[in-house]
Amino acid sequence: MSDIPVYLVAGFLDAGKTNFINGILEDGFAREGRTLLLRCEEGEEEYTPAALRGVDVVDVEDLEELTPDSCRKWEKQYRPVQVLIEYNGMWQFAPLFQSAFPPNWILYQIMTFVQASTFDLYAKNMGQLMMEKITNADMIVFNRCTPELRDSLRKRNLRMVNRRAEIWLENEDGSSENYLTGDECPFDLSQDVVEIPDEDYGVWYVDVMDNPDRYAGKIMHMKLLMCHSKRLPGVHCPGRFAMVCCANDVQFLGLVAKGDNLSQYRDRDWVEVKAKMAVEPHQAYKGKGPVMHILSIAPCQKPAEEVVTF
Repeated sequence: MSDIPVYLVAGFLDAGKTNFINGILEDGFAREGRTLLLRCEEGEEEYTPAALRGVDVVDVEDLEELTPDSCRKWEKQYRPVQVLIEYNGMWQFAPLFQSAFPPNWILYQIMTFVQASTFDLYAKNMGQLMMEKITNADMIVFNRCTPELRDSLRKRNLRMVNRRAEIWLENEDGSSENYLTGDECPFDLSQDVVEIPDEDYGVWYVDVMDNPDRYAGKIMHMKLLMCHSKRLPGVHCPGRFAMVCCANDVQFLGLVAKGDNLSQYRDRDWVEVKAKMAVEPHQAYKGKGPVMHILSIAPCQKPAEEVVTF
């Protein structure tokens, strides 16, 4: 039985899913053989006749209809070489990932579409549904961006939420641009000692992980929680807890640190550090990554907000 790649197109109503599917199908996505399109919600936009050449469309009205048995039935009936799913934004991913597909249906790519002007509203009122679409995506597209919305989205540091995805901003005039411009630096690196404010640790963490060479040789000053790795004995990785998308998704963001006297501090002790940054190979990173060489360390009072946000 041949493997069948599955392409999942996710997002809430009016996010641009149907327009995207129309576009790729009209551009020849289905030319190599039959494509099965599972339509899990019906919005205002319709598929065009040109897009549906070589495509079989099945309407799926309930998540419970997506089962391995159903998929096998559709595979036998339509003989697709690939499957596109226009996924209902109100459905969670977990049931789909856990039990929807037969073994030969391989989830190849997840693409999430968001209407930029509604992102904050959905993130606030339906945070779990919205953020699972963002965190699991291989590609994220924010549609109908104004200059103000582009700036707002970039300030949110969405690379923290999903570090592997390609993120694109589609503008109102039809042009598009990469979420990352390549020259963003949120801190003044001309200082002898770069101060990282308590509330900006998350911003700095994202930037130093994305651009470690930018900070190589720079001296940083900040407050951190001491952490000694349980997975890698002898490795110190102080950092901060961060609320990535909602109160139920708090993660510890730590960096490898080297220096004297680190072992004298217990896990969760607050420390004030001055560190010279380097880029070095380390097992914690499975390759090269940012390493803090501690120049000074001392106990300190915890910051007003112990958990950072983005």
